[in-house]
Formats: sequence, C-alpha cells, structure tokens
Amino acid sequence: MNSSSAFNMSSGSSYRDSFQTAVAKNVIVLAVGLTISYINGTLIHTFRKHQIFYVNPRYVLFIHLVVNDMIQLTTTISLFVFSYIFYRINASLCCLIITLAVFTTLNTPLNLAVMAVECYVAVCLPLRHAELCTIRRTYFLIGGIWALSAVSTLPDVFVFLATEPVHVFHSAIFCEKDNLFRHPIHVKKKDVYIIYLTGVWLTLFYTYIMIFQAAKGAKSSKSADGDAKKARNTILLHGFQLLLSMLTFVAHVIKKALLSWFPKHAVHVIFVSYIIIQVLPRFISPIIYGLRDKTFRQHLKKYILCAVRRRVKPQLQKK
Repeated sequence: MNSSSAFNMSSGSSYRDSFQTAVAKNVIVLAVGLTISYINGTLIHTFRKHQIFYVNPRYVLFIHLVVNDMIQLTTTISLFVFSYIFYRINASLCCLIITLAVFTTLNTPLNLAVMAVECYVAVCLPLRHAELCTIRRTYFLIGGIWALSAVSTLPDVFVFLATEPVHVFHSAIFCEKDNLFRHPIHVKKKDVYIIYLTGVWLTLFYTYIMIFQAAKGAKSSKSADGDAKKARNTILLHGFQLLLSMLTFVAHVIKKALLSWFPKHAVHVIFVSYIIIQVLPRFISPIIYGLRDKTFRQHLKKYILCAVRRRVKPQLQKK
C-alpha cells in the first residue's frame, strides 16, 4: 500500500487518505465485516444442524437472506479493500464482482417481501399456511427471486459486452458501477428500479395493514393476539431493513448532498456513507431472527456458549 492510499466512491472524483487513516479505515471495515460474517456463519451452522429449521419455510427464507447478505458483504468489502491496495483492477474482474453485488442487492428487497407475505399467511390464513407455504414452493420462490434479479441485472452485462471495445476488457479501471456501465441505456434503466421497489413497498404495506387488523380482531385470544403483534413488529423491522437497503439505490444522491454540505471532510463523509449504506443493513438480519426468534435464539446460544467454553478451557489448563 502506498503512503497515500486512494479511495473513490464517486465517478470522476478521487480522494486521498493518509497512510494511518487508510489503515484505520480498512481495519474497521474488515473487523466489522468479519464480526457480521461470524454471526451469520453461526446462524447458518445452527440452521444446518437442526431439522426443525430447514423444514420451515420461514427459516429457509431467512437463511437465504443471511447467505445473500454474506455474499454482498464480501463483494463490497473486497471492492473497498481493492480501492486502497490496487486502486484500479481488471475490467473483466470488476464486471464479475459488480454483477454479483448488484444481484444480491436486488435479492434483498424481494426476499423481504416474500418473508412478509409468509407472515401474512401465517397470521391471517393460519388454516391454509401448511398448504400454501410448503418447502418446495419456498425453494421455487427463492429461484424466482434470483430469476427476477437476473432479468434486471444481466441486460447491463450484455450491453457492456456488446458496446465496449475489446481492449476495455483487458484494461484497469476503478471498480465502480458507473465507471463500468457507461452506456446511456443504463441511466434510463434506473427507472425500472423505482417500479421494482414500489412493488416491494406496496407488499409490505398491505401485509402490515392486514396483520394489524388481525391483531385488533384477535383480542379474545391472547395467543393469536401475541402472534399477530410479533408478526407486525417483524414486518416493521423488514420495512426498516428495506429502507436501509434502498439507500444503495440512491447512494450517489446522498453522497453528492453530503459532499456539498461537508466539502472539507469529503474522505470521512464517503467512508461513513459506505458504512451506513453497505455494511449496516447486513447487520439487521441476524437481529430479526437470530435474537428475536425464541427457537433460533435457544439453539444459537448453545453454539456460542460452546465456542466460548472451548476457548476458556485451554487457558485454564495452561494455568
């Protein structure tokens, strides 16, 4: 790494960090990323070890969201570190990383919408839940999520391959979506994301309203009322997570506004916006089910406590 590392999050502008600042930022990002990955890895391990989870559509959808977040976190952190170490990387490699990042970014809102619908069926149509929410249909829906993301993402790749000259694929660029996909059609295509996110928001609003009404009508049954309130709170958390996920789609607007307000602190503004937009949303998923869900929390505690005991025992033996 050079004595002054480069980090650029907006096309056409470059900002320089001192060596100490660059190291500190990379250490923070890697530490936070590894912590989130460790929590998510523990969740995946817990899911795999107990049949009660992988025969339940709700947990299958949740673990798909966790895996999706891990992939997205890995790609974004890789780009962050590459921007300091190499600054520019091969355009073909950049295309692969960006495509994977966009895929997983688009998957998140769709996954949240499907999870909200599953909550709605469980609370408002409990007698038909087993019939409608089967494991087979859940995996079909996950496949549908990836298919919809492919319909939105792959055209960008095809346009890039068709319009850029051959030498571009062997050149080195600063790896950013706007630097990679420069054709005018990519700018017009952003309107598709508005329709896409509007559909997800309408789904969340509809399911929340229906579950809210179910909670009001279930006052005679304490258990039903409790389930409805829990589902309603879960959808509120989904909405908050979706709001954080949407920041990715308006990141350039947010950064432009912040840079105009704090021009003297451009480097720090870009770093903070990166943490809020790319890293923070990945931290929400473990909280929603890993900590709030009673069944998952009980099994998760066992693995975390076992890991702590294994670390403590060798130290006690040495003493």
